[in-house]
Amino acid sequence: MKNERRRLTGVVTSDKMMKTVVVEVTRTFRHPLYQKVVHLRKRYKAHDELGCQVGDKVLMVESRPLSRDKRWVVQSIVRRSGEPANSAEMVVGE
Repeated sequence: MKNERRRLTGVVTSDKMMKTVVVEVTRTFRHPLYQKVVHLRKRYKAHDELGCQVGDKVLMVESRPLSRDKRWVVQSIVRRSGEPANSAEMVVGE
């Protein structure tokens, strides 16, 4: 069964709260009239049961309101901080 919940990918910028992380989502698009590339950043508070750290790239899913500010839950960690983006970037011995 497929649900219709929104999912966003972003980078954890703060993990100082208990079971809550701040995730920054960046959106890039071209302005419809002026054709300039616009970069927007938005920060969301998300519930975290996985133990995310600052710099982790995470996938979060929309949920019911959990507190005054939290409406998102971290679903999975796409990439841990400090790991290469993909295995092709790794240089094997020189």
